[in-house]
Amino acid sequence: MEYDVIVVGGGPAGATAAEDLARSGHSVAMLDRAGRIKPCGGAIPPRAVADFNIPDDQIVAKIQTARMISPTQRKVDIPIENGYVGMVDREHFDEFLRVRAKEAGAHRYTGTYLRIDRDDGRTGVTFRDKVSGNEMTLHTKLVIGADGARSNVARDEVPGGDAIPYVIAYHEIIEAPEPTAAYDPKRCDVVYDGAISPDFYGWVFPHGTSASVGMGSMIKDVDLKEATAALRASSGLSDCKTIRKEGAPIPLKPLDRWDNGRDVVLAGDAAGVVAPSSGEGIYYAMMGGRVAATAAAATLASGEVKNLQLARKMFMKEHKQVFRVLGAMQNAYYKSDERRERFVSLCHDIDVQRLTFEAYMNKKLVKARPLAHLKIGIKNLAHLMGIVSPNKV
Repeated sequence: MEYDVIVVGGGPAGATAAEDLARSGHSVAMLDRAGRIKPCGGAIPPRAVADFNIPDDQIVAKIQTARMISPTQRKVDIPIENGYVGMVDREHFDEFLRVRAKEAGAHRYTGTYLRIDRDDGRTGVTFRDKVSGNEMTLHTKLVIGADGARSNVARDEVPGGDAIPYVIAYHEIIEAPEPTAAYDPKRCDVVYDGAISPDFYGWVFPHGTSASVGMGSMIKDVDLKEATAALRASSGLSDCKTIRKEGAPIPLKPLDRWDNGRDVVLAGDAAGVVAPSSGEGIYYAMMGGRVAATAAAATLASGEVKNLQLARKMFMKEHKQVFRVLGAMQNAYYKSDERRERFVSLCHDIDVQRLTFEAYMNKKLVKARPLAHLKIGIKNLAHLMGIVSPNKV
């Protein structure tokens, strides 16, 4: 058979795209490698729970407080008012999404993508089947590339798809200890310390009976495992049993182009939709999968390949400004420990706290408090210019 769409990749972006298309009546194949678990803190906002109908049994923890830790070990606790940060375990969450896509009608294949070929107007996706080890080819009208950062589909098909900037992230899933002053199962710790990561941050994110402890960096000389060991030691987690270890690239910037103008459109990490500064990716990946599915459906209905451009246009219309602000924040504050100290100091401000988490939970910049924005802007400028001490709250 010839599918309407083949989705390469079965993470949050690919599984969401496959499910949406299958539910709308399209014939869909979803190709995924088995056994790969992406290193991820696992945080999702309430909006993701609502937008993508995520059941409560997939939420392994509900975080009530975020703790920012500076290079001098200064700690700022930010309560999450009128909501929570949900935590999922990618080992189980991604498989849940794939199963849901299959139940919606998507055909599921397990194997490794090899190439896209075109012959007599037909597009074929060739992969190595995991069970038989043989090469197999499926034919399709359109392809959604959702195969992660440094995507092979993007490299092969989309101009600029092989040049995306990225952070290498590494984490260790550990057995969660009993609650202590250093570890709270309802608190996320975000560590802005150059000794852990000179250009990003480290994290301790509770997952119920387990926890994710990790960090990221663009600097190749950084020893990720050594830095994570130091983070575990400083957090009192060195003696906790290690369940698994994972590392992978995390993209830092959305690609300028998501389609090849013919029969391929990208989604999720393959398109670069991870939020700067925070590194948040699950919600944006799922939204990327949804807009890719929408663009594919529009292209199939109209026969106009220009509709593949709708994926990027729809996503950026909704999220471009948030990405721009977060990118500016990362560029301003992640350059040195002195800047990171000032950033944590800025987090003491109640307006910063409220606006940050309102924006996080709703995925929109909050425009209802102009005076608060003005106040934050003035404080931000004062810190960047060194007019105020980082120790002054």
